Amino acid sequence: MNETHPTAPAGRAPTVADVLALPVLAAGQPQVVTGLAQLDRPVRWVHITELTDPASFLKGGELVLTTGMPLPEDAAGVRRYVDELTEVGAAALVIELVRRYHRPPEALVQACRARGLPLVTLARDVNFLEVTQVVHALILGNQADAMRRTQRVHEAFTALTLRGAGPEDVVRAAAEMSGRTVVLENLVHQALICEPSGSTVGEALTGWEQRSRATAPGDHTEVGGPEGWLTAPVSYQGERWGRLAMLPSAGEGPGFGPEHVTVLERTAMALTVARLIHATPWEHTAHRNALRELAEQRHHSPEDARARCAALGLPTRDSRFLAILVDLGTGAGRSEPESRLHGELRSAGVPALVGELSPGRLGVLLALRPSQPWRPVAERLSRTALSLVPEAIVSAGSEVEELADAARSFREAARVTEATPPGQPLPADRSFHELPDIDLRRLLYALREDTRVQDYTERRLGRLIDHDTRHGTDLLTTLGNYLDAAGNKTTAARRGGLSRETMYQRLRTIERLLDTDLESGERRTELHVALTALRVLRAE
Repeated sequence: MNETHPTAPAGRAPTVADVLALPVLAAGQPQVVTGLAQLDRPVRWVHITELTDPASFLKGGELVLTTGMPLPEDAAGVRRYVDELTEVGAAALVIELVRRYHRPPEALVQACRARGLPLVTLARDVNFLEVTQVVHALILGNQADAMRRTQRVHEAFTALTLRGAGPEDVVRAAAEMSGRTVVLENLVHQALICEPSGSTVGEALTGWEQRSRATAPGDHTEVGGPEGWLTAPVSYQGERWGRLAMLPSAGEGPGFGPEHVTVLERTAMALTVARLIHATPWEHTAHRNALRELAEQRHHSPEDARARCAALGLPTRDSRFLAILVDLGTGAGRSEPESRLHGELRSAGVPALVGELSPGRLGVLLALRPSQPWRPVAERLSRTALSLVPEAIVSAGSEVEELADAARSFREAARVTEATPPGQPLPADRSFHELPDIDLRRLLYALREDTRVQDYTERRLGRLIDHDTRHGTDLLTTLGNYLDAAGNKTTAARRGGLSRETMYQRLRTIERLLDTDLESGERRTELHVALTALRVLRAE
């Protein structure tokens, strides 16, 4: 009575194979005569019978135990006996070879083989009552465990809904609770969120659209398609928004239990609520996440990155990639520019990812054909952004040939943005900025918060600034005019409205205060860098 030894994995009924492995039955030296491939049938109950028509007392899923005493003598009667067990859905027939038979009757073997009914023989005497007690305790215990797990699933998703969890949190919880990979896709079979379990993103999403289209959408939670996905629609008041897919585990076969169905249905409900309370479209969230992973190189492998982007509809083969940043400023709303850029790219027929990389900054990753020039696309995007936010700064990185190198293009665009002060005039031929636009002043602007630049500026010009402050002079302006004139004293004097003699006198004073030689090209360069940095710092 204490030999329960549960062998069935949590969350499903024990199978015929599980029951045969129990010590109480293993003691009878069971031998599988037919139906070896059907030993994964679930056992819902155990039924002991010595009747010639036991099927009338069965409901399906029973493990039928018999001594063989009631078996008909004739082959036709045996076939009828097996037919009735099969039609009612018995899990298996177990016959004891102790009393009437010492080997299974050939007619019984042939009938069971023909109907695909597992036939198991016991060579030694077994207490059938003890078998029923042990197996029933196992079944009822599993059912109680399943009820407790189902309750925990309901409680977990209720908590997620009450705290306003977003779609990523909901799908992640589903993957953790089910131990299976879970994917949320939209109506055109783009995988928006993928939480892998036991596999990589690349393995889960490679060839996603084609595989997804092979699994027809249904109105209910069901298993279907060539890969045996468990799917559930995500909808609200008859309007379908997408579909959830739970992928079979490679290690456990394609089977799904009731708990998997419960998890997926509660996931669909929680996603419906999340969609109603979060205004951001799922596609925008998916683009943001993919862009951040690329820009910050947070993907696990290049294969994962390609699979995730391809599942979002971005061509990852035979394409060139370019990153564009749109800096909207801290006060600008992001939702309208993000949507407009999405729409602009769709109307232009240019595959791209668009999303927020950080507060006030949108990222765009273009996927271009090898012969397609990128500048017209960048110009179109830039003009759209500037029409919405005139003070926006649009910066472009350089083209890269591999998706894995997109992070470099994003870094270059970020350097351009950092080196572009507010109000920076646009180039004459375009409305966006790029790396060749960065001159000395913009480079120093990007480095303005670096204490080494600040220290350098103070060491080179500090004594001159202090002298101007104490004596009310304007030698710093004179030095600026002189350096801007590339050392031409006549031009510098004219710019400062000074006579040549006054200019000479001021330059000698500057040389004495700074302990330097203004005739030296190297010294003039050092001072020019320091003065440019000071102008940048003071312009803030």
